[in-house]
Amino acid sequence: MPKTSARLLSLLSLLQARRDWPGALLAERLEVSPRTVRRDVDRLRELGYPIVAFKGPDGGYRLGAGTELPPLLFDDDQAVALAVALQIADTAGVGIDEAAARALTTVRQVMPPRLRRRIDILQVTAVRRPTMRPDSTVDSGVLMALGAAVHAREVLRFDYVPASASAFGPVSAAADGDRAPSPPRRAEPHHLVTWGGRWYLVAWDLDREDWRTFRADRITPRVPTGPRFSRRELPGGDVAGFVAGRFRDSDGSGGRPCRGEVILDLPATAVSRYVRDGIVEELGPDRCRLVLGSWSWPGLAAAVGAFDADIEVVGPPELRDAFAHLAHRYAAAGRPTAPGPIR
Repeated sequence: MPKTSARLLSLLSLLQARRDWPGALLAERLEVSPRTVRRDVDRLRELGYPIVAFKGPDGGYRLGAGTELPPLLFDDDQAVALAVALQIADTAGVGIDEAAARALTTVRQVMPPRLRRRIDILQVTAVRRPTMRPDSTVDSGVLMALGAAVHAREVLRFDYVPASASAFGPVSAAADGDRAPSPPRRAEPHHLVTWGGRWYLVAWDLDREDWRTFRADRITPRVPTGPRFSRRELPGGDVAGFVAGRFRDSDGSGGRPCRGEVILDLPATAVSRYVRDGIVEELGPDRCRLVLGSWSWPGLAAAVGAFDADIEVVGPPELRDAFAHLAHRYAAAGRPTAPGPIR
């Protein structure tokens, strides 16, 4: 017999699944006696769950009509985490996106109104699941501010710090030639998107008069927001297709099958001028992160090795193995060979 707490959760789940449950059927499903079912129903009533009994040939129970279940005990950060996790579940690659959507709907119904509003505001489009560990994090307060502006269709005012040098083009203001924190930006926010472990805001840039995709971890929203706007039609009409098109051949791999990440003891500016299809991020005055793609792991290792600097391999293991393979090959090539016979 399951423990009382687990059995109570099972009973509550069954009562939510259909309107009426005969007592004998509940006892059969829970593998307990009808008397135990009656005691468990009383316990749930003491906890505030509106369970009513109905008469009939079998007798049974139902959740009270027109009443709400007691709210789940989530704090603000937990509500945000739950909303994000369930909305990006389709990037897990296990075919649970429909179940995740239903789970979010179910949990939302038993949350207090304040947390329910936070979930409604934070609408996320997951386009591509991460291939490597995320290299940046976004404050939940920033995500909520961006989500609120998207939900309310209000012009967003924000400060934006672009990458020191990036081949992403539309992802950051670096595509506009900026190398320092840019002046305050004004944009009509349309979608929050996750791509490869990073968060982006898809928006219409009012100053550039064009669509832009901004890194969320580089955004600092300003308050108050601007006036409401009428939503523009996104090119192609589909945010996933739009974002995939923007990132195609510019996601650090150039469409190449082998993609790796290293840290170089060189300034980002010194590396970026030689990297066309990669991502370069400044980590300090003489240190940067490089994400690059190639058609083979040895080829990728050789390309990174062309920089005259110490190298720290972040991942994946295939890149580290390729460096070891090339080191053995180069060591063999550097050994002197015995002179041949004199003829």
